[in-house]
Amino acid sequence: MKNELIHTLTESFEGHAQQTDNGVEFWLARDIQHLLGYTKWDNFLNVISKAKTACEVSSHDIADHFADVGKMVELGSGSQRDTALYGKNTKAMKAHWQVPDNRPLADFAPTIILKAKDFATEITIHNARERAMSREPQISQEHVTNNQAVRQTLIDRGIRPESLPPAEDLKKVERRLTSAEKKAIDNPDGLEEQ
Repeated sequence: MKNELIHTLTESFEGHAQQTDNGVEFWLARDIQHLLGYTKWDNFLNVISKAKTACEVSSHDIADHFADVGKMVELGSGSQRDTALYGKNTKAMKAHWQVPDNRPLADFAPTIILKAKDFATEITIHNARERAMSREPQISQEHVTNNQAVRQTLIDRGIRPESLPPAEDLKKVERRLTSAEKKAIDNPDGLEEQ
């Protein structure tokens, strides 16, 4: 049953794909909204906002995945959207933490930064819902404002995001845990009761 459902859903999504003159495949948000069962645009807009944030957190360029986002939005101070939390753009932070180009910045971000980004995103989602925001520029500006406010809170508490050391590489942690789990399975008698 599951294979049949997956096959049906895949065909449905593929059937709604559009194509540019250059052969690039894309989907319209209004089509995806209905395919995923969202009847209200405002509810689906929250999903889009979370997807954009996930894209940003994983160090992917939002403009590569969401056509309605063009150039970075310049703020009054001359800074840009991706500097709202770090005080530096993603590329500069990757260089600072020596993150390989093919890896997301989030794999090296300290937990406090990941939680700060999540908090700013949740504020954005809440305010977008409460204020019935429906346009991308309005929601994007709200997200920037919330990241700036969270950054200021961190700074007020003596935490400067761009000055924090990177966390241990997430992939190394995963390998270490997998290895420890394998050793525990291979040698269950080696475990001590506590």
